[in-house]
Amino acid sequence: MNRTNGGANLPALRSHNTALVLDLLRGAGAGGISRLELAERTGLTPQAVSKITARLRGAGLAAEAGHRASTGGKPRTVLRLVPGAGHAVGVHLDRDALRTVLVDLAGAVVAERHAALDLGAGAQAVVAVVAGEVEGLMEGLLEEAGGERAAEDAGPPEAGATTGPSAPGADDEGTAPHSAADSLPSLLGVGVALPGPLDHTRGVLHRVTGFPEWDGFPLRDALARRLGVPVVVDKDTNAAALGLAVAGERGSFAYLHLGTGLGAGLVIGGAVHRGARTAAGEFGHQVVQLDGPPCGCGDRGCVEALCLAAVARGDLTEAARVLGIAAGNLVALLDIDLVLLGGRTVTTAPDAFLRGVEAVLDERARRTGEEPVPVRTATGEVAEGAAQLVLAPLFGRSDA
Repeated sequence: MNRTNGGANLPALRSHNTALVLDLLRGAGAGGISRLELAERTGLTPQAVSKITARLRGAGLAAEAGHRASTGGKPRTVLRLVPGAGHAVGVHLDRDALRTVLVDLAGAVVAERHAALDLGAGAQAVVAVVAGEVEGLMEGLLEEAGGERAAEDAGPPEAGATTGPSAPGADDEGTAPHSAADSLPSLLGVGVALPGPLDHTRGVLHRVTGFPEWDGFPLRDALARRLGVPVVVDKDTNAAALGLAVAGERGSFAYLHLGTGLGAGLVIGGAVHRGARTAAGEFGHQVVQLDGPPCGCGDRGCVEALCLAAVARGDLTEAARVLGIAAGNLVALLDIDLVLLGGRTVTTAPDAFLRGVEAVLDERARRTGEEPVPVRTATGEVAEGAAQLVLAPLFGRSDA
């Protein structure tokens, strides 16, 4: 059997094997997956799988989802992930706006908040706003859990209400598991995505284009001290690309994000490519017009400056053409499978940008005799991808 994501029956790899099992549980959805299937798909022994799933059940991360008919012997018990057993917050910190989302283990958004923001207001002011929005999300979860507790404490069920082992909230042994009302789901951490450049490993910002005062600010540590939970910081484009890969986008692709700026998130061979200094994907600052208009980065004729200027004067055809030329450079350099377009500017006129970028890439393919690289709009969001910076390692993605 060809197992490209196999496990290893070694104590030193317990966390790796647990991540494999968790990822399969997540992929199985509400329908669940049996222990035998987990063993077959990971290459782990049935005994190793039983130990892992017992730990996951004990931690509240997995639960029984019923039984499945077997080809022989007793029916197989099916297990599922418990999405509400943990949460992560994703933060999209843009130059002029802030979006925060609360995401469960399955990646579903359970709450979100929006706020205006001025990245130029200074580091401490921005940290205070971000922390306040994150705390607001958690307070909302607490209030919801408190409401559920009040409903449970209101008294015995009315006549005719279903009780017993098959009632919602009871497992197959008839024991009621802990709910969100009994113990608030843990916040595993906060992922923050914002314009680069920055150092993903240390969580330190560099000279963000147009905001030099952020150069050297330790955003990760500042937020972690304020919130008291782990924090991960990355570029907005990398976070979005990770979210798309986790959601099932395969192969090698580039996510081009055109909003208040222009950048790219690169996924090469299924993994996010950041480069040695988190500098990969500074797509907007490739020069395509020598002696062109000045850019906020200090250079001239950058793709970002040309695109944003065309958007400002309402010429979306030209903006899409410039974006397509830059995308063609990227396709020629990296030989990627797919170009994805996103960002608030693209979403205001997706057809115009799709047509424009496709036209340039199709013309390039005709000249080179290659198949044109497909172009699509992306369905992911930066904030959701930022949450995956926290969640993805739990499911075995080392590139998060």
